[in-house]
Amino acid sequence: MRLLLATTCLASLALTSAPALAQTQAVPVMGSGVPATTAKNSAERPIGFATAVPADAALVLLMADKAVPADAPLSAEERKGLEAALSAAGFAAKANETVSLRGIGARPRIMAVGLGKDAGSKAVMEAAGKAAQDLRGEKAPIAIVGAGNGALMADAALGYALGQYRFDRYKVTTGSAPSTAPVTIVGAEATAAQAAWIGRHAATAEAVRFSRDLSNEPASTIYPDSFIARTREAFAGVPGVSIEVLDEAAMRKLNMGSILGVGQGSPRGSRLLLVTYKGSEAAPLAMVGKGITFDSGGISIKPGNGMWRMKGDMSGAAAVVGAALSLAKSKAPVHVVAVAALAENMPDGNAQRPGDVVRTMSGKTAEIFSTDAEGRMVLVDGIEYVASTRKPAAIVDVATLTGAKVTALGDEYAGLFGRHEGLVSAVQAAGEATGEAVWRLPLHPNYADDLKSDVADIKHGTEGVPPGAGHGAHFIGFFIDPATPWAHLDIAGNEMSDAAKPLTPKGATGYGVRLLDQLARTWKP
Repeated sequence: MRLLLATTCLASLALTSAPALAQTQAVPVMGSGVPATTAKNSAERPIGFATAVPADAALVLLMADKAVPADAPLSAEERKGLEAALSAAGFAAKANETVSLRGIGARPRIMAVGLGKDAGSKAVMEAAGKAAQDLRGEKAPIAIVGAGNGALMADAALGYALGQYRFDRYKVTTGSAPSTAPVTIVGAEATAAQAAWIGRHAATAEAVRFSRDLSNEPASTIYPDSFIARTREAFAGVPGVSIEVLDEAAMRKLNMGSILGVGQGSPRGSRLLLVTYKGSEAAPLAMVGKGITFDSGGISIKPGNGMWRMKGDMSGAAAVVGAALSLAKSKAPVHVVAVAALAENMPDGNAQRPGDVVRTMSGKTAEIFSTDAEGRMVLVDGIEYVASTRKPAAIVDVATLTGAKVTALGDEYAGLFGRHEGLVSAVQAAGEATGEAVWRLPLHPNYADDLKSDVADIKHGTEGVPPGAGHGAHFIGFFIDPATPWAHLDIAGNEMSDAAKPLTPKGATGYGVRLLDQLARTWKP
């Protein structure tokens, strides 16, 4: 994954398909100071729906214009005072604009949140998420008014759930716990909103929370085996789900030299995790995620500045497994296989070296350019395995792959590459619908010449200042049958946020869970 904007997060390639000496153990190496993995985040506010505002609740008004919603439970005098206060504050109902007031009537607080010109699904979700962020310290119950119909009320609930997320399980000196008083989404179609929430949005909120937790955890607690344990726990008892795990012995038998080489510098063994949710008889959509639980860069070690972020280099794997969790728990009528290619990339006397040649499951060989280009290497063995064993209708891979993508698109868009127009268009539409935006980047024919190797079928990078994101995408595509619809999402920079946004508190964002959930529901082969 990327470390700094100028640090290309190629993927470190593996040695050969030969066993990696006697190095890999399934035993995690943990010091006595590592926090217990049973720690939990503080409880969040429960979310419900009603047709009337609870009498003791702080009031959140979602406003498309300067007019106070007609269904706001305010007396004529209170309404007049509120309108005067909003006018004095210059409130224009711009998207996510807020004014928070106390002392109007008996309400502990009244907050106005703007919806902007477009008061649709995304605007309502973001406004509710913004309210969750701004009311983090409010002790009273909260009621949200003005979302609209039942579907939009459910969107407001999802927005609030995403916005109120916090990762505080290791904080022991923060004082009083956050309030767990309920939040109520209020409107005439409360029953329909409740059904939509239970039918889909609650599962999505849980899945995003799961993905964020994995990415926020330190690498001392999330490594290949513990990632799998967390996944088993999350899917326990969910109908239609099966879980398959390949350990290093199994991967050696399959000649997966690419993923094995990436992890051979770590005492924690690499793993390939497949979560299958079969909600239909159609051929599956395969979602393959990069799962580097920590990326030091290996022998091509990264600079120390910002290396702590590399605990999140498994965010692609967290996203695909999270999407499968959302789909399975909401009983979506789809068939998906989420593949997490898991390894820890560490420097060691047994670590792979630049210049090594590795062999993937298919028998194709790759020359290592930099061991800090490990993501694409774990992906290709995962892709080849799911392609051969599951015969998917399409493959989408998700990875925090390159610093070049961050330089090009920042954290506003994920980089999208693909060879199949129908699938690419579907990914773009899913990104637009969920607000997890993507921007298509080219797969230029010249990339094939750039990655020609003198000693192997392909090399996985170049020296100089290359189009790193495009080279990474081309390399992955080299190992995929051109007849198979395929899209690649480079989410470097999208997986972590340095500042709170309406739907993404500071830290891991869970980017990709909602996009992939939407894609699985809407894409047709």
